[in-house]
Amino acid sequence: MKRLAFVLILFMAAGLTSCTVGPRYARPSVPAAPADTYKEVDGWKTAQPSDQLQRGPWWELFEDPQLNALQDQLTASNQDLKVAQARFQEARALVRFNRASLYPTISTAPGIAAIRDSGNQPYLPATHNTGDFVLPFDLSYEVDVWGRVRRTVAASREEAQATAADLETVKLSLHAELAFDYFELRSADAQKQLLDDTVNAYQESLQLTMDRFEGGAAPKSDVAQAQTQLETTRVQDTDIAVERSQFEHAIAVLIGKPPAAFHLPPSPLHGQPPDISAGLPSQLLERRPDIAAGERRVAEANEQIGIARAAFFPTILLSATGGFEGNSITNWFTWPSRFWAVGPSAFQTLFDAGRRSATSQGARANYDATVAGYRETTLTALEQVEDNLAALRILEQEAKQQQTATASARESLQIFTDRYIGGADPYLQVLTAQTIALQNERNEVDILRRRMEASVLLIKALGGGWNTSELPQVASFR
Repeated sequence: MKRLAFVLILFMAAGLTSCTVGPRYARPSVPAAPADTYKEVDGWKTAQPSDQLQRGPWWELFEDPQLNALQDQLTASNQDLKVAQARFQEARALVRFNRASLYPTISTAPGIAAIRDSGNQPYLPATHNTGDFVLPFDLSYEVDVWGRVRRTVAASREEAQATAADLETVKLSLHAELAFDYFELRSADAQKQLLDDTVNAYQESLQLTMDRFEGGAAPKSDVAQAQTQLETTRVQDTDIAVERSQFEHAIAVLIGKPPAAFHLPPSPLHGQPPDISAGLPSQLLERRPDIAAGERRVAEANEQIGIARAAFFPTILLSATGGFEGNSITNWFTWPSRFWAVGPSAFQTLFDAGRRSATSQGARANYDATVAGYRETTLTALEQVEDNLAALRILEQEAKQQQTATASARESLQIFTDRYIGGADPYLQVLTAQTIALQNERNEVDILRRRMEASVLLIKALGGGWNTSELPQVASFR
């Protein structure tokens, strides 16, 4: 038994001090923005303090209690989020599964049998009965000389970290989608309110033309034109309900409720988008969970190269068997009934027609593809930030121009209405002014919607309030 213990200690020590074949990992370089700044940041008013997105739920920046409540429901009940959480738990379990290979496997298969020899066996004495009582213990251990097992464990840990980043990406995307749909719905409420008010105003205009026609001051065509304008606007007013209902149904599904069980009371879109700090392009590597997931999968692909390389070297196994065996219950556990055997073995593939070489080449090609995907994800992130910085900067200027245009259209409508009442202009001028005024008022609501949505998309492009420091550490995967 002392010799058995010595052999076990010797081979386990060899496994702990063995080398690891394959390349060491270094984070790949990524395309960098000149001077580490965004092209579209010029002229954009950033928030103070500049790190506000790194704290708390980002949607609270919009200061909308209803939106905050919906986001909390999404966190608790969204089914896609539950799928991502389950995938992360699955990845954690795989780490524990692979870590088990670092330790010996011990098994037993006790058995009790009554044996009767055949009376017709050749060259044997007369028939007799006997028993077989056995309690064996088998130990099997792969000495990780070349680091295959350790690299497998490391790869599973890196995949678990990547899956944790995937979970954060899903969270960010779902919360952003909810905010996006919410502002679309509130924009529809604002359009509905505007069209309701416009229908009321057009009803008054219709009554005006009818009064003037009955008084002989206006032709019948003025009444027909006013009636057409009113009914056309009513159609637009009614059509808004289709769009609003679709966004309400989408929000219901996001928060884990059937659409029939959910309703949001109308509340027109109002307020202004928050000021958001874009930070530096280099910070995206730390703030975007999808970039972090890509980098972790590059590290995992690097481990796969080492695993493929280890296949070219012998696999060294340590096997041991021991236990007790007797022919009756009375002598089963006596000292003479003991047995044991221990010894190492090695397995080496001599010829496989290029299978290991192909696996190694495939692992390197997969690494190159993963690096390219990581760099493409980074470029896409930079593009998304630039797009929404530009959108917010341009839309802010457009909103000011639209406010001026809307005020001018309202003034023009009032002038033409007064002139029509005074008999100086035909009703066609009023119709034209009404159409232009309504178009500008609807544009003003739509620009506010686009600004809110661009703010949501910019926050999403910046990674929300996430940071790579929130990734689970390797030590946490036990």
